[in-house]
Amino acid sequence: MPDWANDPADENHLRLFLPGEGWKAYADKLSDEDGKLEASGSKRLIESAFLNALNSTNLLILTGSGSSLAARNDPAKAQPASMGDLWKAVKLRAGETKFLSICGLFPSAPIDGNIEKLLTLCKLYLELNQTSTSEEAKSVATFVREAEDAILLTVDFIDGQTTLDAHATVIQKIGRRGMRKPRARFFTTNYDLCFEEAARRHRFTIIDGFSHALEQTYDRANFDFDIVRREIGKDAPDYIENVFHLYKLHGSVDWRRIEGEIVRSKSPKGDPILIYPRSSKYQESFEAPYLDMIGALQASLRESDTALIISGFGFNDDHLSRPILAAMEANMSLRLLVCDPAFLDAADVAAGDHVLNADLKTQNKYLKAFYRLAEGGDPRVHLLNGRFSDMAKALPDLVGETDRERHIARVRALREEQPH
Repeated sequence: MPDWANDPADENHLRLFLPGEGWKAYADKLSDEDGKLEASGSKRLIESAFLNALNSTNLLILTGSGSSLAARNDPAKAQPASMGDLWKAVKLRAGETKFLSICGLFPSAPIDGNIEKLLTLCKLYLELNQTSTSEEAKSVATFVREAEDAILLTVDFIDGQTTLDAHATVIQKIGRRGMRKPRARFFTTNYDLCFEEAARRHRFTIIDGFSHALEQTYDRANFDFDIVRREIGKDAPDYIENVFHLYKLHGSVDWRRIEGEIVRSKSPKGDPILIYPRSSKYQESFEAPYLDMIGALQASLRESDTALIISGFGFNDDHLSRPILAAMEANMSLRLLVCDPAFLDAADVAAGDHVLNADLKTQNKYLKAFYRLAEGGDPRVHLLNGRFSDMAKALPDLVGETDRERHIARVRALREEQPH
């Protein structure tokens, strides 16, 4: 991870890949002596790529755990969790002795501190020993339940004081698209409530498949609804601003299955609806509501004049990554912008050269495939090296703040000044 991984968001961290040149810095290169321009940066090219995406008919955004790492909590509170953090959380919940004994059941497997690999092996063990009543089989089953409980608690870190500047920036800039265009569609593999909380604070409306009545219940038909403003004296309703679709591909910390219904709740009653880290994610995704979410992604990728912005998603889920690559092959009007710090390593970034001709560092087959497309001159593909928070800052504003956003800011300031 580059040295600037924990720095404040700064679009200057971004680098754009240009075929035949390499990774060009965001800012212009100026002379140390007189401050004159020596070489142009990639800022204008990046802005142009984003503007084309934001103005496309259909706009899709896909994020993963990398976007959650942009959230900030007080040091005394729970923090956004990486895969390594989930490993530690499960180990703490199970206890050192039990955790090591479970890992010891698979001495030939290269687990390497990867919680997804460990849970995959445990689930395979249980599949092979379904009728076993041995203490070992009981121990593995108990461990899996404890691991899932620990993961659920670890990813539920959002509260009213969490800093969500990057998420707020992204939904505000994207939410200012023309209201006559189809609503922007956000897809995320994250379980947490970063986007929901950011939307709540800034009075954005989310269409996520749940009803707006108590008890909020999931129905795929809710994605077909929209929200309009009906004013007295006007014959036709107007679509309201600041609305987007949200598809949580792997479930959410506040979804429960209760008596056959999927409801929004954090109650201990019912079963959490999450696809936990393990290799069976592909098979589990064929159940509702995951199938609806993934089906929406696949259908969206085939629509004409579509742009897909990806940031914070590591392309480690084949059931999501393969459809994206297939869509790039089949849909000539699909534009792809991928922003990820995996393209370059820390040494490359620290070098500070205006243009880096470093070799591609990632071994991910999908990122390598997109790199080959870009290297071959495919104008639909733009690759940026950087974090979700850096990309959020670099996104251009189509328009300034809306009247509603300015009103919300004034009301918030008024409430903060009032005595409690």
